[in-house]
Amino acid sequence: MSRHVAVIGAGAVGAAAALELMRDGHQVTMIEPGEPGGEQAASYGNGCWLSTMSVIPPAGPGTWRKVPRYLADPLGPLSIRWRALPRATPWLLRYLLAGWTEARVARAAQALRPLLLDAPALHRKLAEEAGVGHLIEQRGLMYVYPDRATFEAEAMAFRIRASVGIGWLELDEDEMRQREPALDRRYRFGVLIEEAGHCRDPGAYVAAMAALARRDGAVMERRRATGFRIEGGRLRGVETDGGTLACDAAVVSAGVHSKALAAAAGDRVPLQSERGYHAVLSDPEAGPTLPLMPSDGKMAITMTEGGLRCAGQVEIAGLEAAPDWRRAEVLRDHLLRCFPGLPRTLPAGRVKVWMGHRPSLPDGLPCLGRAHATPDVVYAFGHGHIGLVAAARTARVAAQLVAGRPPEIPVAPFDPARFRRGATRRAPAQAGLAASTTERSMP
Repeated sequence: MSRHVAVIGAGAVGAAAALELMRDGHQVTMIEPGEPGGEQAASYGNGCWLSTMSVIPPAGPGTWRKVPRYLADPLGPLSIRWRALPRATPWLLRYLLAGWTEARVARAAQALRPLLLDAPALHRKLAEEAGVGHLIEQRGLMYVYPDRATFEAEAMAFRIRASVGIGWLELDEDEMRQREPALDRRYRFGVLIEEAGHCRDPGAYVAAMAALARRDGAVMERRRATGFRIEGGRLRGVETDGGTLACDAAVVSAGVHSKALAAAAGDRVPLQSERGYHAVLSDPEAGPTLPLMPSDGKMAITMTEGGLRCAGQVEIAGLEAAPDWRRAEVLRDHLLRCFPGLPRTLPAGRVKVWMGHRPSLPDGLPCLGRAHATPDVVYAFGHGHIGLVAAARTARVAAQLVAGRPPEIPVAPFDPARFRRGATRRAPAQAGLAASTTERSMP
């Protein structure tokens, strides 16, 4: 049955969902106040990785011991601003509990593996349809370490990865040096995940998918969704800042702004912004042949169409706080230490920095399922650190849920029902939404 589906948000998930829904014969309207793939979007600024091995939730056993350090160090890999702490505390407690034991981490990995499996191939298909197939590469992703002992300190994560079918190639110093001759010699051990891939320009990729959807008949409404018109348990329209858009189904893929929309559809979802940063060095004199992550930096380093990008950091500070650009400078400085062939001083304008909002749920799993108030609203948000890699499969599942077909992967672990204790049954009339990302030149 053909339906009129409003796709709220035109990021990686929303743009891909629009294509999948149109493939099913639905009429699609994308509701997006910004430019798809533009600098305001989280899809624009991510680490570029199609990391099929990212099945480990951010918090693990013992993470709670590090919380005092996170509070004390504003420039560490994870920081919590004091002003944000009171509102973030319930989310942080659930975040810590989700990874309290290895068994809990393993359950999350088992749930996430089907969502991420074959992601590079799924993205390549979408990119080729959109005319940008060259942006998706599957040559592997690499973790690098000072020595094997440092790698073995992460044994739990790799043990769990192996348990869900993820393999890797271990590289000694000579093998790693042959593959990455520009890398600093303090790194002497590597792990290559050959099944993984990356995107050379996530913003351009998302923009191309949205453009293809429009060429194929989708309508783009430059509005901000604020709620839903639901009558008798059925969706009649999406409320926007430009009036009501009539439709009979909706997919919510609005990033951090999905929390307010979920509340409008009867679900109290503990969605939090994990603010991330990146720095991009234009015309780099040196860099990796493959995307890699150094163990002492915990940042994704990737050669992109726009230059050498280093992305990472987690900052709990809310939506409205100003960026702390020192965090991007930390990434830049670590990048320079990783590759001795890069100049120690860089002229103004060669480094662009960016900050955006990862939409994260405390258990490390996305929200993928039907709303409480009506089965006509499907959630597809909250992917945290796996938004890009999970987008292609999420879009397929969202389209299957809209059509009433059985989803191609188990979705029970992602169902919004896991948060419904205390969920609101009556939707508020409207919910305000805010801008999500910022970019500037580094001085």
